[in-house]
Amino acid sequence: MKVDVLLGLQWGDEGKGKIVDVLTPEYEIVARFQGGPNAGHTLEFEGKKYVLRSVPSGIFQGNKINIIGNGVVLDPALFKGEIESLESSGHELKKRLLISKKAHLILPTHRLLDACYEAAKGDSKIGTTGKGIGPTYTDKVSRNGLRVGDILHNFDEKYNKAKSKHLRTLQQYGHDTSSLAEIEKEWFDGVAKLKEFTFIDSEHYINNAVKEGKKILAEGAQGTMLDIDFGSYPFVTSSNTISAGACTGLGIAPQSVGEVFGIFKAYCTRVGSGPFPTELFDETGDKLREYGFEFGSVTGRPRRCGWIDLVALRYAIMIDGVTQLIMMKSDVLDTFETIRACVGYEINGQKTTEFPFETEDNITPVYVDMKGWQTDMTKMQKEDEFPTEFKQYVAFLESELGVPIRIVSLGPDRAQTIIR
Repeated sequence: MKVDVLLGLQWGDEGKGKIVDVLTPEYEIVARFQGGPNAGHTLEFEGKKYVLRSVPSGIFQGNKINIIGNGVVLDPALFKGEIESLESSGHELKKRLLISKKAHLILPTHRLLDACYEAAKGDSKIGTTGKGIGPTYTDKVSRNGLRVGDILHNFDEKYNKAKSKHLRTLQQYGHDTSSLAEIEKEWFDGVAKLKEFTFIDSEHYINNAVKEGKKILAEGAQGTMLDIDFGSYPFVTSSNTISAGACTGLGIAPQSVGEVFGIFKAYCTRVGSGPFPTELFDETGDKLREYGFEFGSVTGRPRRCGWIDLVALRYAIMIDGVTQLIMMKSDVLDTFETIRACVGYEINGQKTTEFPFETEDNITPVYVDMKGWQTDMTKMQKEDEFPTEFKQYVAFLESELGVPIRIVSLGPDRAQTIIR
């Protein structure tokens, strides 16, 4: 049995949570392999809306096991709030949610450091969510981090040592630390909540499950173009969001990876700073934001909107080894008379179809225009109902990308999903 991987192919916010929820009935285990509580996965069903920060999106489907993997960074205070919200809505988690001992902890001082470092960048801000993600991964790489398993081993000593180191840095920058005591109280309440769950050696658990023939889905956060190595650096996240990140984030070998589901929107969005070649600053961009309700599920920040970028998408498909595509928010384009797709870049007078090293160059998108379908697709139940123009759009994308589109989403509810 192989571990299937599901991840975003753009700059995040593609709708991964909904699709994990849709696919989960086919799996026995859903495991989140990277990222932190800056990534919100929104799910809607039975008239209710849920936003997950750290809990895998398979938590709503029956008695499936959900795992927070070693590649994830976890904030106990935010985790506590997320758990209590889910429990109050009738979802019992303690028997179905397991946490890797090797997942790193976001400390209260990490949040202060995040704000401190971002302020120090001046006009070169990355656009961080301020959740302490970057400083936590920095400590992980520099071998100074605390992990979930440390809660069970001399934790107070380890915590105070890390805190003192962070405070010295904050003092050097002259950053205000007056809020630390309040943040710490919530954080330690979260640690107490965390202790109610089972901590596991997730690499052994998952590999044993593979040997036993159990079906496993690895869930990624953010998107490929935010990958620390292959994204639009430096405007990226701090972890490997690509399919290879499932190997390091869960402890599975490359030969254990099966299908790679790549999720993308029928257009393109981005939150925060960084290059976005097809971004629209006109009425069309405003319509995409309004119709798609493009605001961050965790931060509430308005997303930047533009036409689909096939240069970046082909690049992501190559890096991830995508075997099946899933197109989200097709219905957002229902009213547009003309649909545009970027098929290449013109950079300093030269045309290319390859994603460049330096994305701050003067990039001019090369577009192909197609006739819109101008039909409400939100209530369609099967592929035969698709308007001709939409079928042509799907066929065009499959031809350009070289990978079949297996699932089309026509709205936020799990029922608004067509499997082809």
